[in-house]
Amino acid sequence: MSTLTLVAHALTPALRGLVLGGDADPDPAGLSAVRALELEADAVYAGPERAAVRTAEALGLTAVVEPALRDREYGEWTGRDLEALLAADPERAAGWLERPHTATPGGETENDVLTRVADWLGDLGAQDGERRTVVAVAHPSVVRAIVLYVLDAPAASLRHVDVRPLATVTLSLHAGSWSLAFH
Repeated sequence: MSTLTLVAHALTPALRGLVLGGDADPDPAGLSAVRALELEADAVYAGPERAAVRTAEALGLTAVVEPALRDREYGEWTGRDLEALLAADPERAAGWLERPHTATPGGETENDVLTRVADWLGDLGAQDGERRTVVAVAHPSVVRAIVLYVLDAPAASLRHVDVRPLATVTLSLHAGSWSLAFH
């Protein structure tokens, strides 16, 4: 494999409202905006969320659903508005925001997400074959995690990388190692 283009899925009401997790449909306007991206691929993957799958479809691509590309698991806080959590349980919510190695109740830590995407990238990179182009559509938090893994940045850096809906990032694979590829 030679390149992997990551696409953050289209905007959803959950992203707009700072709602943790869930499986919302993408906004129609977001899906319309997808058409401006012109991507071709030999292989396409998508996280299991409807927004990821529908974004891939709007790109005109048929994706294989990849569980490793799922959004972070928020456990008991899934579907909750972050601002409401901060108002209802300020100490616990602020503590989670300030300590990246802390999980939400019943959820994943940022390190858990980094480990999951690192394993997937390792498996993807280990596939034998000729040069090919791969596209992966996932939640913006998953795209952030992959970028941090490639840069070998600590989990605490996750909050310092802003990935907006429909953002793209291209990685290249050389001698078994992933790198950011700027065009």
